Amino acid sequence: MTPKPKFVVPGDHPPQIQGSVHLRRLESYGSIDLYTDRPKSMDEQLARVEGAQVIINTRGAIKWYEDALRALPELKMIATCSIGVDMIDIPVAHELGIVVSNQPGRTAPVVAEHIIGLMFATAKRTAYQTAELKAGRWGTMPNVHIQGKTLGIIGTGNVGREVARIASSIGMRCVAWTYNPSLQRAAELGVEFVEFDQLLRESDVVSLHVRLSDESREMIGSRELALMKPGAILINAGRGELVATDALVDSLNAGHLAGAGLDVFDNEPLPHDHPILACEQVVLTPHIADQTPEGIELLNEGAVSNVIAFLDGRPKNVVL
Repeated sequence: MTPKPKFVVPGDHPPQIQGSVHLRRLESYGSIDLYTDRPKSMDEQLARVEGAQVIINTRGAIKWYEDALRALPELKMIATCSIGVDMIDIPVAHELGIVVSNQPGRTAPVVAEHIIGLMFATAKRTAYQTAELKAGRWGTMPNVHIQGKTLGIIGTGNVGREVARIASSIGMRCVAWTYNPSLQRAAELGVEFVEFDQLLRESDVVSLHVRLSDESREMIGSRELALMKPGAILINAGRGELVATDALVDSLNAGHLAGAGLDVFDNEPLPHDHPILACEQVVLTPHIADQTPEGIELLNEGAVSNVIAFLDGRPKNVVL
C-alpha cells in the first residue's frame, strides 16, 4: 500500500489557513502538520517539514531557496497562498522536480480595492490628520484632489487591470507600462500604454504591479523618483524590493513627493527603527492587501484546490 502523503504548513502566523474548512478537505488524503508560529531558524524550518511531500506556504516570510530545497528529498510540491513566488527558488524547484503552484488573479479585486484605498488615504492625509487630532492638535496638511488626475500603472496583470477599471470609473486618466504592450490590450483595459519614463513624468499617482525579479528589483530608485512630478504619490502593494527605500525616504523628506502608500516593505515585519516610519506623509499597512475574510478564504480554497489537483495527477496553476 502506498503511504499517504504528509502535508505541512510550516508557519501560519499571522493566522491564514488554521481553522479553515478548506484545509480539512486534505484529511482524507494524508496527515496535516500545522504550525501556528514562524520558525526561528532555518534548522527549525527544515525540521518542521522533514518527510513532507507537500508544503502549504501561507506566509512569504518563510522562504525556500536552494539550500533548503536540496535538503528535502521527499518534497514533491509547494502550494502558496499568494500570487507572488519570489520566496521560492523556482529554477532549483524545477531541477528537483518540485511542482510550485500559486494563485494568479484569485484575489485581484480584493487587492485592487486596498490599493485604491491607499491612494485615497495618502492623497487625503488621513494618517497624518488622525495622528494630529489624537495628539490634541488641530493641524492641517493640504489634500490632493484625485478625480481628473493621471494614474500611472506599472504592470497590467490581474491586479493592475482591476486597478485601472476602478480608477477609470472615478474619473482618472490611466496610463500604463508593461513588458509586452499592445493596442488590443490597451483597448481592453481602457489605458494608454506609454514608455516607462513618460509614465513617471505624466502621472499624478504611480502604482506598482509587477512581480519581483532581478530585472524589476529597485526599478524605482533615485533617478525614477526624480522623474516623477513634484507632488506626485507613489503606491506599492506589490513587493517592497521594487522600490529603493533610502531613495524613497529622501524624496519624501525633501518634499518632492506628496506622499506614499505602502503595503509592502524591503524588510518584513517592519523594524521599529525603519526610516519610512519617520516620514509624516505616508500611509502604511502590514502586507494585508488581500487579507479580508473573503480574500483569505479565496486563498485558502485556492491553495487546497491546487494541492488536490496535484494529488489527482492534474496539477494546475503551475509556476513555469
